[in-house]
Amino acid sequence: MNTEQRIQKLAAFTRNSPNPLLEFSADGTLAYYNEAARRLAEALGHEAVAAILPADSQAIVLQCLATGESKANLQTPIQKRILSWSFIPIAESNTVHCYVNDITSRLNMEAQLRHSVKMEAVGQLAAGVAHDFNNILTIIQGHADLLLQSRTLLATNEKSVRHISAAAQRAGKLIKQLLMFSRKQVMQPRYLNLNEIISNLSPMLQGLLGDNITLQFFPAVNLPALYVDVGMIEQVLLNLVINSRDAMPNGGRLTLSTSQQTLDPVALVLNPEARPGRFVCLTVTDTGCGMDAATMGHLFEPFFTTKEIGKGTGLGLATVYGIMKQHDGWIVVESHVGVGTTFTLFLPDAGKGPAALVRPGHSDTTQAVSRQNMATGTETILVAEDEPVLRELVVNILEFCGYRIYQAQTGPEAVKVWQEHRGEIKLLLTDMVMPGGMSGRQLAERLQQDDPGLKVVYTSGYSPGMAGKDIALLEGFNFLAKPYPPSKLAQVVRESLNGKPPSQTPKK
Repeated sequence: MNTEQRIQKLAAFTRNSPNPLLEFSADGTLAYYNEAARRLAEALGHEAVAAILPADSQAIVLQCLATGESKANLQTPIQKRILSWSFIPIAESNTVHCYVNDITSRLNMEAQLRHSVKMEAVGQLAAGVAHDFNNILTIIQGHADLLLQSRTLLATNEKSVRHISAAAQRAGKLIKQLLMFSRKQVMQPRYLNLNEIISNLSPMLQGLLGDNITLQFFPAVNLPALYVDVGMIEQVLLNLVINSRDAMPNGGRLTLSTSQQTLDPVALVLNPEARPGRFVCLTVTDTGCGMDAATMGHLFEPFFTTKEIGKGTGLGLATVYGIMKQHDGWIVVESHVGVGTTFTLFLPDAGKGPAALVRPGHSDTTQAVSRQNMATGTETILVAEDEPVLRELVVNILEFCGYRIYQAQTGPEAVKVWQEHRGEIKLLLTDMVMPGGMSGRQLAERLQQDDPGLKVVYTSGYSPGMAGKDIALLEGFNFLAKPYPPSKLAQVVRESLNGKPPSQTPKK
């Protein structure tokens, strides 16, 4: 191959390359570009390739030739896209070769990945804080309620004790929202129709919005069933509606709509949280003030809020995020300042076909204990709890109710107590997470090997690993979420001993 043929071959390679290539002459002017570069300019709405060049491209070329050094990864924004430029001086020809790539998708993926990692880290921190606080709040609320039941409580002190109890309950609700964000809240899922959940809540939603905001709902026909916790999905709806209401102080329109979508693997390129499959979508669109990019970057973080001090906790959208993640779903947000915001929620199709329209109501999530007198008994109970002050409180409450109590700080210690008194113990009350290398579930499994009829009640400030569909824990029956009042503890223990329903060990 002679020199001319080599030159032609090299020119053909450059000309037909799928990557945009450019060449600048010694004076900094654009001397050559290939077809890929022309197509890139056209895609960005320009006929001339020169129109998409960095503003200081001539100065960059002259600097590269003068110093002999390359200029790499120079990023420029154009038409909502980000281009990355690399300038490389060629001393032999006294020219500068230039390579350009559209890196918008890569930057978006990196930003979303960083956001996911950050949210996961914040979630783990929130879960740890919530777990410790729930132990503390259980102690505060428990002792306050015991004082209120005491005949020796002075009337002058009763008001203060009631304030303490009420404050502990409010704090418990905030912690519950943190647990939802960190995906540590116990779920009680059922097969339900999203259209029906929204229809049932519509009167309440309109009441929240007021008269100056119009509420519209466009339900999809034959919507597939969802396997969801109805109370949590209702919480999602309420929080999104409240967020939209606050974004429309002068009135506006809020539109809810449902749809079905089937996503292919390409969806992962646009959103790392997405995955292929069939999904039921809820879209919430308002005509409010919208959000800028800075606000969007912190949107779902706990305690982040744009409201005035005292106007919000910053946990509303964090709760929505956590609930969606716990349901194996995700959220896509689009917002423009002065135009409005659209939240699109993706929930996995349960694979059951169109869901029957049922009336889920609120009984599963809003049951409250209203007994004046605590349930009592005479059975023997083994209490396994690593927090000494909390264990002392639980023992005092159960002894007050008439039960005989053995106690242990760790799982192995509880096994030793069991081996000495297995013929007496009728119920194990255990925290789910304990030191000593044995969890509450492992402890229950060990003791039930000796006595399959042993009743078990689990307690926890949060419930790790309980998002699976095969978990057999039912809050208020064989699971007791912290914080809880003494009357609730007494009721759950009594009903478990009575076998309503029978206790079940969580499945592996």
